[in-house]
Amino acid sequence: METGGIVMTLQDGDNARLNSRTSSTPQYGSISENQTKDETTSVKMAIPSPKRSYIAVAVLCYVNLLNYMDRYTIAGILLNIQQYFRINDSTAGLLQTVFICSFMLLAPVFGYLGDRYNRKLIMVGGLSVWIVTTLGSSFITESYFWVLLLMRALVGTGEASYSTIAPTIIGDLFSGTQRTVMISFFYIFIPVGSGLGYIIGSSVATATGDWRWALRLNPILGLVGLILLILLIPNPPRGASDTQGGALMENTSYLEDIKSLMKNRSFVWSSLGVTAMAFVTGALAFWTPVFLSRAQVMQGIRPSCSKEPCDTTDSYIFGAVTVVTGIVGVAIGTLLARRLRDKVPNADPLICATGMLSSAPCLFLAIVLAYNSIPATYVFIAIGETLLSLNWAILADILLYVVIPTRRATAEALQIMVCHLLGDAGSPYLLGAISDALNRSYPDTYTWRFRSLQYSLLLCPFVGVLGGLFFLMTALYIAEDRKAAQLQAAGGAPPQAVPVTESA
Repeated sequence: METGGIVMTLQDGDNARLNSRTSSTPQYGSISENQTKDETTSVKMAIPSPKRSYIAVAVLCYVNLLNYMDRYTIAGILLNIQQYFRINDSTAGLLQTVFICSFMLLAPVFGYLGDRYNRKLIMVGGLSVWIVTTLGSSFITESYFWVLLLMRALVGTGEASYSTIAPTIIGDLFSGTQRTVMISFFYIFIPVGSGLGYIIGSSVATATGDWRWALRLNPILGLVGLILLILLIPNPPRGASDTQGGALMENTSYLEDIKSLMKNRSFVWSSLGVTAMAFVTGALAFWTPVFLSRAQVMQGIRPSCSKEPCDTTDSYIFGAVTVVTGIVGVAIGTLLARRLRDKVPNADPLICATGMLSSAPCLFLAIVLAYNSIPATYVFIAIGETLLSLNWAILADILLYVVIPTRRATAEALQIMVCHLLGDAGSPYLLGAISDALNRSYPDTYTWRFRSLQYSLLLCPFVGVLGGLFFLMTALYIAEDRKAAQLQAAGGAPPQAVPVTESA
């Protein structure tokens, strides 16, 4: 065959090595050359049936829904919490920051465990901790805000175990187009769960007159999820869908995993893009209901909240907008990816870049127009959230196809750690701190309470543009890195990268 270019190679000689099952030192990411017929048969038998695989995805989606409901229930009742504990914006932002920090720090631990031990048992343990700590946080009295912070930090344990491992199980149950569709179903529950967190949190707080009841519903639903997880979730062989159950992939050291991932350019650049996206979505998700409430107080549409329960109408509306835009955005993003992927090799990161870059001016207008028009703000928030939601399922799919199966949990964990460390772990607190600093510089009026938060939120569109640029960088390397990962998973080592001259 006549070609003109170079043949792709793996980073730093990270080739797929063919080893005998009897080899004394098994290699990570390699496939056993002399795997016996009985071993191959046992691997195939361990792969769940299509029906059980679909049921497993449904359960994983349900638990993912609960995770994000819990994460943003706090944001939905933030006005009540600020009033109850008498805390300012920066202190309120710590509620999200401590949660994300524990989530971020524990993710690499669960990533290491998830690539080596029973993933189902790890998720069951993490979800159990999540249920206990979430329920416990609803009984904190007004003198012990620091205990609420501690409990929110412990809640991150459950989410770290689940968010790190669940996508890798889906990746081992399905491949190709089916995997894209199943991953889209899983990730569509991020915006849906986030929106329901606002809606249910504000609704329960209003109905009961006590914000703490909003934190007690999720553990009850979580108990149902725990039972379903125990009864219905399989633990498929790692890489089963990529090798059609015909080969087993072996392990090497954690250090080698990290070194390989750091040399995977698509993984690095897409992780930076996810980080920018996490900064924007984390900050907006936490502060938008409070921002809209202050805008209406400043315009004289409603009175300020002097005692709880506060008016949480904005949390309810913002939650509904988040649910609808999330579903629409993920569906559009998945459809675009499926239609363009075969025609444009780097379509996935280009879609992500388009979503980030086009959402930035929409979010900027939403923040600026809040001074004069709440309806216009909601319109541009809806458009911006839809564009951001294009990325959710695509980002997960990118990670799954540029990283070999036995490194996916580690890759998920590393990406989670980076995107939260530099993204939504600090953005709620950072914007709250900027808001407090600006507010202290001027008289404490309703107008300046609104303006100070408005000016701090303007940081989000600029970070969104930066994220779009990171995804454009990903597009330069995605085709090469995907091919390299496919060759490793198949057990073949690609030729060395050398120029190939065209024949006459």
